[in-house]
Amino acid sequence: MDQTEIIELVREAILISLRLGAPVMLIGLVVGVTIALFQALTQIQEITLVFVPKILAIFLAIFVFFPGMVSILTVFMESLADRIIGLQ
Repeated sequence: MDQTEIIELVREAILISLRLGAPVMLIGLVVGVTIALFQALTQIQEITLVFVPKILAIFLAIFVFFPGMVSILTVFMESLADRIIGLQ
C-alpha cells in the first residue's frame, strides 16, 4: 500500500464521516436556532428549553437516518475488507 492509496482511504473515511454526521448535526442546528429565535422573541430565558427539544430532535434524526448510515458503513467496510485482502 503506497502513500496515494492511504491518502485516498483517509479522504474517503473523512467524507463518509461527514455524510453520516451532517444530517443529524444540521437538524440539531435548525432546532437550536429555532428555539433561540423563539426565546429571543418571547424573552423566555429558560436554559433547559434549548437542550430538551434539541436532544429529542437529534435522537429522532438518528433513529430515522440509522438504516442509511448502516448501509453506507457496510459498503465502506466491504471495500476496506477487499483492500485488506488484496494486500496479501
